[in-house]
Amino acid sequence: MKTTIAAAISEQVKNGRKAYWVLLDPDDFMPDAASGIASEAAQAGADALLIGGSLLHSHHFDDFVASVKAAVSIPVILFPGDATQLSSHADALLYLSLVSGRNPTNLIGEHVKAAPVIREIGIEPVPTAYMLVESGGVSSVEFMSNTRPLPRNKPGIAVAHALAAQYMGMKLVYLEAGSGAEKPVPDAMIAQVKAHIELPLIVGGGIRDAETAKAKLAAGADIIVTGNVLCGENGVSAMREIAAVVREFGR
Repeated sequence: MKTTIAAAISEQVKNGRKAYWVLLDPDDFMPDAASGIASEAAQAGADALLIGGSLLHSHHFDDFVASVKAAVSIPVILFPGDATQLSSHADALLYLSLVSGRNPTNLIGEHVKAAPVIREIGIEPVPTAYMLVESGGVSSVEFMSNTRPLPRNKPGIAVAHALAAQYMGMKLVYLEAGSGAEKPVPDAMIAQVKAHIELPLIVGGGIRDAETAKAKLAAGADIIVTGNVLCGENGVSAMREIAAVVREFGR
């Protein structure tokens, strides 16, 4: 029987291994460039690729995912901003419920729209509690979802939301500062959330270098996600350095 993405992540965390995921936004690259970008990320040490964005201006999502999948052997996982960002070429998708907000569209609305399509195309949905954290400025996720982020100086509120998600049957918890965040998720919040839940913990947003990645891993993150790093002048070298830190923590 084929091992599911959710089971593989759970086993990874159970064995004390850390992982590094790289987020690719189709608005940043054309499909014909996607394969090269994906290969660079995989060669730099990414354990999986996420594909998606808060707002897509392009109309080549499916072609983009297909190009990425054909170029790498690591898992390709959708990170959908809404129900339109689906593709049969991916291995799985994070079935994101924005539990930190109170907008029903992002709690259940888009999920209802997507569910029949997910079943039809046959990709694995991984129920994920998506928790937006205050990052020093208005992020794309905050603006597009019309939700307020969790206060960064109130880790107890984050803990309560993460526990609620676990009790509701979610498989992953994702603490997100947002794309291009001024400040990453606080270490204290990561530590407290990790201490109270039994689920794998993903942390993303504002992680631009190995030093920051190391701090988030030490605080309790099981999976580190970077996005905008790839678009930087030294993006590939930065990814290599972050990947090396992640591998070191897994030893």
